[in-house]
Amino acid sequence: MEENREEPESFEVSVQQLNDLLTDHRGLFTRPSTDCDPVHPGICVDNESVAWNVTRLKRLGVTHILNAAEGNSFMHVNTNAEFYAGTGFIYHGIPASDFDHFDISVYFEEAAEFIGQALEYNHGKGKVYVHCREGYSRSPTLVIAFLMLRQNMDVHTAVATVRRKREIGPNDGFLLQLCRLNRRLTAQQGSWDQ
Repeated sequence: MEENREEPESFEVSVQQLNDLLTDHRGLFTRPSTDCDPVHPGICVDNESVAWNVTRLKRLGVTHILNAAEGNSFMHVNTNAEFYAGTGFIYHGIPASDFDHFDISVYFEEAAEFIGQALEYNHGKGKVYVHCREGYSRSPTLVIAFLMLRQNMDVHTAVATVRRKREIGPNDGFLLQLCRLNRRLTAQQGSWDQ
């Protein structure tokens, strides 16, 4: 009896394909080489160092801060709304952990909404600083999800867009969750087109 194997849909993107986008010509990941990289108009991704520096954030023109690693453990950044009280920044924290098994997808919509509001702030003059501890996995994952949810990019394009501007390396669990988001959005788009 012949097994009926379905060919993968053309919109399927694998974690390996995304990792191929993220590595250099030798197949190696590279750590970020600069601070506060503008990865899309009005969106900067960085590590925690600038998050602690209110003066620098103001010089950069930041209006909103999205901490993708809010919390008190060694892998989190202990800034919060109280830390930024009186600075004029609009703050939002997400308590994500950088583990393959952590479900960051539950925060995709929340982060996309905050980033979208930031970019619309003051008649489109808002600027959002998205950070985690290293600016390498959690924060770029949330920005990629925003690009998919609000800018109608597919996962491949969104990852490539951020990677062109900053060295990033979301863990494989996060990449898988982005692939699942891509599958869902593509299926929704297909049903709207009919």
